[in-house]
Amino acid sequence: MTKHGLLDKADIALDVVILLVAGMMMLIAGVLLFPISRGMIPYYENGLYGLLLFIFALQAAMLGKTPFGDRARSRRLLVVWTAIASVGIVTCFVPGAFAHVPRILLFVCFGPGGLALLLQMLFAEDKLRSWVRHGGILRHLALACGSVYVLSILVAVLVWRHSSLATQAAAIVVLPYGLSIICLALVLQKVYRRYPQATESFDRDSNLAPDKVMMLMTGFFMLILGVLLVPVSLGILPFSASAQLGLLVIILAIQMIAFGNTPIGAFPRSWLLVLFGSVFAALGIISCIVPGVLVPCLTLIVATLNILGGVIGVKKACAPLLKKSEQPGEPLPRILVSLCRTQLTMNVLSILFGASMLISGFIPALAIGVILAANGCLLLFLLRILVILERMQRNAETAA
Repeated sequence: MTKHGLLDKADIALDVVILLVAGMMMLIAGVLLFPISRGMIPYYENGLYGLLLFIFALQAAMLGKTPFGDRARSRRLLVVWTAIASVGIVTCFVPGAFAHVPRILLFVCFGPGGLALLLQMLFAEDKLRSWVRHGGILRHLALACGSVYVLSILVAVLVWRHSSLATQAAAIVVLPYGLSIICLALVLQKVYRRYPQATESFDRDSNLAPDKVMMLMTGFFMLILGVLLVPVSLGILPFSASAQLGLLVIILAIQMIAFGNTPIGAFPRSWLLVLFGSVFAALGIISCIVPGVLVPCLTLIVATLNILGGVIGVKKACAPLLKKSEQPGEPLPRILVSLCRTQLTMNVLSILFGASMLISGFIPALAIGVILAANGCLLLFLLRILVILERMQRNAETAA
């Protein structure tokens, strides 16, 4: 294997990962908006708006990087941006959900948010003036940041106008906006390599590390999806299966690229895994924006991954319980038993969900909603167990 082989470790900073996914999203949206503006392909605006809100919320909750600048990741910030992520999820799922609220939220994030970041860069002591003074890659960082902030303000104007003419103009503005975000991500990665001290520990100001925040968002995704599928199965609510699958695949892609976590287990974060995650993200983005086009493909992918991941997870979850029965004199702590049982139940539900996607009518539509909602609740309960275990470990280390 060469030095830059696909199996080599991919040392990518977490904020760079989010920027790359966001840049890819805007780049693909910009390309698609050209045929969309001419009526050549269908367009699901709610899918794009909901996806944008979710990415904004994910970046703020995981990293403390809000549209208005860096903030400490307090519990209040986590609650606010989890709520905004939930708005984005529902916006994706239900056509016309929340009326103009998603557009207003996006205008605030792109417009006043972009302006605030631009002003901070211009006048903060540790930003533009410091970057220009040090020169080199930091000057490239200033140029990349400035481009992103200015184009963000232009995107806000187009979001606010909301007309067919704005869609045509958006096709021209969004494309370079996506390219500028990707350029910023690449420059930022080079800055982190050259100045390791610039990287931050994003879990020092919150009880939840970034991977736990990802679990939180995924849990709410499953819970909201399950709850909404109940009225959808009764014909009460409209529903976009394409955007639902797209957002789910994007969540899987971010987990793969950022943490090496996949539905079938955790792997070292190699460039091959980053490549797979990028392909998944691209498919999910297209599915959110263009309704129906990738539903069969993504259904097969998601169903297969759920079944395989569930089977592998059942085997892993059963191992500690079997060990307990073989050694009655050494019972597992109660919290570990709860952990194993929760993981086992989640994996069984994952298998059932995957099977229901492959075999039509295998499970009634109403029951699928209950399964997904239960899975979301269990994921949130699992998160609570993991947080407790981490706290117990820290206390034990402190006592030692």
